[in-house]
Amino acid sequence: MPDDPYARPRYPLLIVLSGPSGVGKDSVIREMKSRGLPLHFVVTATTRPPREEEVEGRDYLFISKEHFAEMIDQGELLEYAVVYSDYKGIPKSQVRQALASGHDVIMRVDVQGAATVRRLCPQALLIFLTTRNEEELEARLNARRTESPEELKLRIATARQEMQRLGEFDYVVVNPDHRLNEAVASILAILEAEHSRVDQRQVRL
Repeated sequence: MPDDPYARPRYPLLIVLSGPSGVGKDSVIREMKSRGLPLHFVVTATTRPPREEEVEGRDYLFISKEHFAEMIDQGELLEYAVVYSDYKGIPKSQVRQALASGHDVIMRVDVQGAATVRRLCPQALLIFLTTRNEEELEARLNARRTESPEELKLRIATARQEMQRLGEFDYVVVNPDHRLNEAVASILAILEAEHSRVDQRQVRL
């Protein structure tokens, strides 16, 4: 505790938003961005091609597999993984710069990526996003129409396995259909509670 109890430090958080494909991670991030919150939103690098509505530098950094391999070799990624035959990774420099400026940093990663971040940074704040049930998740994946029937089955099977790892996270937030604001409000309440802790998380990378 500081000598002056009124002069409490505010340490920046490293927030990991994770969960199965289709639970709405991207939608939550977009809604939080639209509110102009004082957060740094990490832009993930990926080797998959952009979807129709996605914008380079805003949704993802779309790079070649050759470029991604160079980033791995040079140790430029905080974590990376193969996700459905494509690579995704978090540029380390983004995270360090944002934390150094005092901003909370939020990143979206898959469940295995969240485990990697926790291993490298035990003080990271891990939030698991999910739907109300598997039927709701399957309906969302079907509605996207971005996967073949075989790919859809794989994503659903993967989601079942990822749900078994819920205990590795600090918080779980349900993102029901048509109630995105409620999910965002829950996440913001978690961040406020974390900053109000007497023993705050201190992230070191």
